[in-house]
Amino acid sequence: MLVIGLTGGIGSGKSAVALMLQELGADLIDADKVGHEAYQVNSEPWQAVVDAFGKGILGPDGDIDRKKLGSVVFSDPSELDRLNAIMHPRMASMVKNKIESLEENGSNVVVLEAAVLLEAGWDSLVDEVWTVTAPVDLVLERLNARNGMTYDEASRRIAAQMSVEDRLKSSQAEINNSGDMILLGNIVRELWENRVNTKVGKV
Repeated sequence: MLVIGLTGGIGSGKSAVALMLQELGADLIDADKVGHEAYQVNSEPWQAVVDAFGKGILGPDGDIDRKKLGSVVFSDPSELDRLNAIMHPRMASMVKNKIESLEENGSNVVVLEAAVLLEAGWDSLVDEVWTVTAPVDLVLERLNARNGMTYDEASRRIAAQMSVEDRLKSSQAEINNSGDMILLGNIVRELWENRVNTKVGKV
């Protein structure tokens, strides 16, 4: 089985690439969804986050309000480090269990989509790292149109992330998403043929 870690900064288009890889035959693990699972009310990770940041981050139903939590951690790097120290090891254990379960069920290719794949050390769980990149001005436009972020808000989010250069140092493949979806699809299919089919055969 081949496990691919798919990463990239906010607005790079990694979710679109993940769906393309899924259509080609990969099983997909979405780290955001794993995070939602970890935040289930009264779970051990939920309690650890509430203990660290207080009940002010909770919504009316007891769920962790990710916008409230985000406003705390993205305005202070030390608070983000604190959250990551709580969540990253717990999520790594959950991801590892999902990968093992997929392997037991006969999966040939698994894609772990995670923005913080490298920062969290989850690259130790994968065989290859593929990074989706896009020009900063294009990312800013996407975040403004898609998420309603102001350019200042988007710029702060980008600045808080690992740089593209550092991501690429730890990557085996770059997926340049500076064109349209047709071009992106062609790049993904070529990578699949060259890096997946040659290692695990036709999926």
